[in-house]
Amino acid sequence: MRPGSPRLSTRLSAARERAFIGRSRELARFRAALAAEPDAPSVLYVHGPGGVGKSALLRRCADEALAAGRQVVRVDGRRIDPSPTGFALEADAATAAQPPVLLVDAFEHCQGLEDWLRETFLPELRAGSTVVLASRLAPAPHWAHDVAWQGILEVLPLTALGPDDARTLLERRGVPEHLRDAVFAFAGGHPLALSLAASVALAEPPTGGDWSPTPDVVTALLTSLVGELPAGPERLALETAAHTLVTTEGLLRSVVGEEHAARMFSWLRGLPYAELGRHGLFLHETAAEVIDRDLRWRDAQGYERMHREVGHHLLQRARNAPEEEAMTAIRALTHLKRYGPMGPYFTGITREGDVYEAPLRPEEHDTVVRMTAGTEGERSARLVAHWLRRHPEGFWAYRSARTGELVAFMAWLRLTLPGEGAEEDPVASAAWRHVAATAPLRPGQHLLMSRFMVYPADYGGISTVGHLMQLRICRDWIRSRDLAWSFIVSPDAALWDGLMHHLGHRQVAETDWDNGRVFTTYGCDWRVTPLEIWFDRTQPGALHAGPPAGAADVPVVALEGAEFRAAVRDALRCVLNPSGLEGNPLLRSRLVGDRARHSEAGPADLLRSLLAESVEGLRGEPGHDKAYQALHTTYFQRVRTQQSAAQRLGLPFSTYRRHLARGTALVCDALWERERGLDAVG
Repeated sequence: MRPGSPRLSTRLSAARERAFIGRSRELARFRAALAAEPDAPSVLYVHGPGGVGKSALLRRCADEALAAGRQVVRVDGRRIDPSPTGFALEADAATAAQPPVLLVDAFEHCQGLEDWLRETFLPELRAGSTVVLASRLAPAPHWAHDVAWQGILEVLPLTALGPDDARTLLERRGVPEHLRDAVFAFAGGHPLALSLAASVALAEPPTGGDWSPTPDVVTALLTSLVGELPAGPERLALETAAHTLVTTEGLLRSVVGEEHAARMFSWLRGLPYAELGRHGLFLHETAAEVIDRDLRWRDAQGYERMHREVGHHLLQRARNAPEEEAMTAIRALTHLKRYGPMGPYFTGITREGDVYEAPLRPEEHDTVVRMTAGTEGERSARLVAHWLRRHPEGFWAYRSARTGELVAFMAWLRLTLPGEGAEEDPVASAAWRHVAATAPLRPGQHLLMSRFMVYPADYGGISTVGHLMQLRICRDWIRSRDLAWSFIVSPDAALWDGLMHHLGHRQVAETDWDNGRVFTTYGCDWRVTPLEIWFDRTQPGALHAGPPAGAADVPVVALEGAEFRAAVRDALRCVLNPSGLEGNPLLRSRLVGDRARHSEAGPADLLRSLLAESVEGLRGEPGHDKAYQALHTTYFQRVRTQQSAAQRLGLPFSTYRRHLARGTALVCDALWERERGLDAVG
């Protein structure tokens, strides 16, 4: 860069200043705070509806603070772990020696931290610090009731732009004067709607002189804003960004391909409703919702294909992320579920940050026993005490972010000894009986059981605290090695049965309890449910959908040995391809037909489970371990080529090929013997 030439950041700041309209009162109060004027607040709390301009105001505040030589620390409430630790980690620079300017956007996503911020975090900032909190929600009344904050906090409701400011915005966007009244009549003073409508009016000027929006307003606006994209990487990249919590170049690579990812990420960054955060790129919530809805309506198959590719990328990230990033990765994966049949579940989770997770401390053991007695009764309390003695490491505490008080706990038990706890605990006994009768643990394997999930304020219901517990459970489903079974215990089958079925857990036992309560236990054998297949089964669709038409009436056809073995080899190659098993002759075999008569699953899912079960059967068998590893890595871990599988296993290619061929032959033999046995019975 030539000496004296302006930096790009300076030009960007100047461009934002020229484009910024209105908000003179809010900026005046921020400038007063920045200058530490005698009557100025130290903390500004800006609140207003989505798209009203809170983020734009914060960007302007950041530019002015930087121009004044101040250190700026930004926190995005959408992208952090909503706990005191997560917030403090993101805002770490705010505790440096220089008084900072701390700007917190989208605070509504961690609104539960409000009391903790007021009472703990903000008072520890250096004198002279300036803080701006921006939220869709108004501040809690505690601020006003606390006399210590009078004169330090100022609340600024952000409303729509006035007519003059709105028309100025349209003028600066280049909207012809004769169209401004019509655009303003449609969009009012809502800044986002004005900006999008201005783009539409410029892209598609009316022929008759009057401008009017289409009935499907936001969809039409976004279509015109983005343009008519081909069925290619731009549209796919946009739809991917709309569907995900955060989009990275690596995620795009898994969807649009290596050759397009970098260019598409740069293209997305230039969109007016895209923003960059610490962990990647995200779209404005309104834009994201409409783009996602449009794709699902317009191309259901394309929607599910994109969802699946994104999900498998995030699944691998959740599986392999460093421990400190694990829950962030799990949140990104879980976010995908809000678009499908689990959507109603997420409507009950409107606010996070009130409670955070931590290990249970020894001095709290008596507290959780008393909490259980008051919620489930003395019988359960005695069992909690029993499991605390045997597995204290399996208990997780959920604490108030404001006070640190214990408000809930979960007993998430990792059991390795067959029958452990069965004599003392009837619920554990029922789970162990199911394991023994169905598929016992092999050496080195374990099961996980959510034996107690006690939140007295909303026992057994859908809540933010329950969601934290679910994240912990999902984390261990994905990251645990040698997991054989998992069990979820619920006191309300009517509420949870559909969700458990959707998550691959079937009802395996009911245990009568005190006071007329019944505990329902749901179980999943992960050895025959590889994670990729599990994720594909939780595709968007009807939560309570039954089996596909005719699933239990598949016509059975007798297959010859050579045809049967060829079909097994083809099925293994396509086992993770959602449509790859369509038309496979094994769908008409007695093996699949026999299972279909006793299952709600469709034939393709039954065949996937059958193949996974057969491959898993080689694991641990003397002399078969290398064959198992070759099969599992090649067909159940989504490697692109056999060379990649050999590299992952650290084997010479010829050795890998020998193990793969042997494993395939063993699976073919095992399944053929079972098919012949059914033929004989038939």
